[in-house]
Amino acid sequence: MTNKNTIKDKYHKLIETPEMLDYGVYLQCDKLLSCQKPIADLATADEMQFQILHQVEELWMKLICFTLVDILDYMEKGEHHRVVTLFSRVHKLQIMMVDQLAVLETMSPKEYQQIRLQLGNGSGQESPGFRTLLKLPTELWDSFNKYYLNNGDISITQIYDSEYCHDHKYAVAEAMIEFDEQLQLFRWRHLFLIHRSIGLGSKSLKGRPVELLQQGAAKRFFPQLWEIRNQMTDKWGGEYGKVRPSISNPHKSE
Repeated sequence: MTNKNTIKDKYHKLIETPEMLDYGVYLQCDKLLSCQKPIADLATADEMQFQILHQVEELWMKLICFTLVDILDYMEKGEHHRVVTLFSRVHKLQIMMVDQLAVLETMSPKEYQQIRLQLGNGSGQESPGFRTLLKLPTELWDSFNKYYLNNGDISITQIYDSEYCHDHKYAVAEAMIEFDEQLQLFRWRHLFLIHRSIGLGSKSLKGRPVELLQQGAAKRFFPQLWEIRNQMTDKWGGEYGKVRPSISNPHKSE
């Protein structure tokens, strides 16, 4: 009878030392697949997916930041179609980042506690990719203000309301607000993941309440682009009234 442990060890060896052909050489899979803990050193089997998923997130954030720098360059050059197309790529990457977090919810709270012992005092707030990503919205807004608002000569109100014509300025503004929204969705999704794995009433590995993450999740990177919605709705309410006659019962007094 074949020993199950022998079979398991055999396949674990295949996982850790796969054959490298041209495709693997080009992708440097030998280096990539050695970036995880050796299987024998895992605190729990779930540590493999925990480490890989977070490493993948770092790679996506690297690509997002790289693409945003390209966007800044195309903004300066006035190549608006490239700006919008590249923002679309960023949005798709952001959506993948959010969706991937669901994989971590297949891990039990007990197993996550075992993995936390491996983190030292580290937390997601130290993510190099995320810390870099948070620096770029300021650069994006400065470029938008310079090349699309002409340093204040054109207003957000003109783009969205008084002179609305769905032009390149509007398209880029909407691409930016989509980036902002997806960034917030990622932070909120991460918050719910923490709620499910360790609870929001607990403290982080640095001793700070996890609720502090809610402050970051509520941040708007391009508040002017959000505020125009409020202004337009309030203006509309002033013109047409906040409360109007019912269309299902027009004789009913309000």
